[in-house]
Amino acid sequence: MSACPCESGLAYARCCEPWHRGPQRLLAPDALALMRSRYSAFVLDDLPYLLDTWHPDTRPAQLEPNPADLKWLGLQIKQHHQPDADHATVEFVARYRQAGRATRLHEISRFLRVGGHWLYLNGEHR
Repeated sequence: MSACPCESGLAYARCCEPWHRGPQRLLAPDALALMRSRYSAFVLDDLPYLLDTWHPDTRPAQLEPNPADLKWLGLQIKQHHQPDADHATVEFVARYRQAGRATRLHEISRFLRVGGHWLYLNGEHR
């Protein structure tokens, strides 16, 4: 079994893969699981999953695949807050290298639960 790209310490098949494909697709149980699965989808270039888990009010029309010189290096969850059943935030740092240059993406992402499904709404870069 291969390790999950989200660095949870679990195998991909037991972590993010169920939310990416199969009968549980799009059914992440909470915003933190959705955040992790979205990071894994970025690593794996699963663009349909990313679009399907993006709130329709803020979803882009399309996403471009990862450039050939981009390598995702890791995810660190800083904090997770869920003030009620349908709203949550996840603060994270995602690291990647592109064209030899290391970059950190530090964001506080907002999530909404709509019709029982968690969706990424938007994020504030730090």
